[in-house]
Amino acid sequence: MILAGDVGGTKVHLALYDFIDGKLQYSRDHRFAAREYSGLEEIVKEFLGAQKVTAACFGVPGPVRNGRLRLTNLPWTLDSHELCVSLGITHVFLINDLEANGYGVAELSADQVYTLSEGDVSQIGNRALIAAGTGLGEALLIWNGRTHTPYPSEGGHADYAPRNEDEIDLLRFLKQKYNGRISYERVISGMGLTSVYEFLREVRGMEESPKVAERIAAAPDPNTVITELALAAKSEICEKALDMFVSAYGAEAGNIALKLLSVGGVYVGGGIAPRILDKLKDGTFMKAFTDKGRLSQLLINMPVRVILDSRAALLGAAAYAEARAAELSGTSPRAASVKF
Repeated sequence: MILAGDVGGTKVHLALYDFIDGKLQYSRDHRFAAREYSGLEEIVKEFLGAQKVTAACFGVPGPVRNGRLRLTNLPWTLDSHELCVSLGITHVFLINDLEANGYGVAELSADQVYTLSEGDVSQIGNRALIAAGTGLGEALLIWNGRTHTPYPSEGGHADYAPRNEDEIDLLRFLKQKYNGRISYERVISGMGLTSVYEFLREVRGMEESPKVAERIAAAPDPNTVITELALAAKSEICEKALDMFVSAYGAEAGNIALKLLSVGGVYVGGGIAPRILDKLKDGTFMKAFTDKGRLSQLLINMPVRVILDSRAALLGAAAYAEARAAELSGTSPRAASVKF
């Protein structure tokens, strides 16, 4: 049995997988509110109970160095060796969360992906992955002639580049709010959508009805209310906020596609995309994605796909755990499950 984990800024999602006929077979999963626990070890022990696992892999937000990192959105420091000892698991691996998503892409079935733009499917080459959630993650899927190998990136923390007057003023607003430099993550993430809404209310003077203000103030997550009202066309300010958010999302997806020359396609993951799929379909995302001047046709030819399954990172973490443990131990549960 393999333990897979997706560690985010607000939740920790754990799942158990086995292998049947060489394919990952889901067993059970659970989500934990991260800030209610002192660390990952406490969560894993609660989830596993007496369950024994052969290997574990956790996708984590931030750069992993020598099996160790300090999380960017939680006050935790994780060490793969310490986790091996404390959890009693022979093989424990820590990889970047978007790297885990990248490994998960190969495990997805057709019904777990929505094609936003067909592009030219005959093209073979690098792929890009971008995912907005609590933060903004990006990863590279490098084509080596046989397969795509995921590589982590911290591109979501690159400098935000406004493209029009609204975004220029948004940048000024955010520089005041955060007292300094602004990255793409400050715009394209959960906190980003809320900030765009605040900008429209406070700088552009768009009307916020008392009813909407009351709902947002009472909601544990204001983005849920903003998104709901925008998709239902019940609030002009919410619609405009989501429109600006999705446009910026598309533009940055196009940026990583250019930098990586991802002719093999771009995948849009994370928790936000499936919830706003109807908005992604309306052309706002793709218009910004392909608006690259002389290289626009290059972007038009790139397939763009939205990952619908929230367990993509878990699938990838499980696949990575099995592969690396098999490499180290010489025993492969995936291969052993194949019936000849």
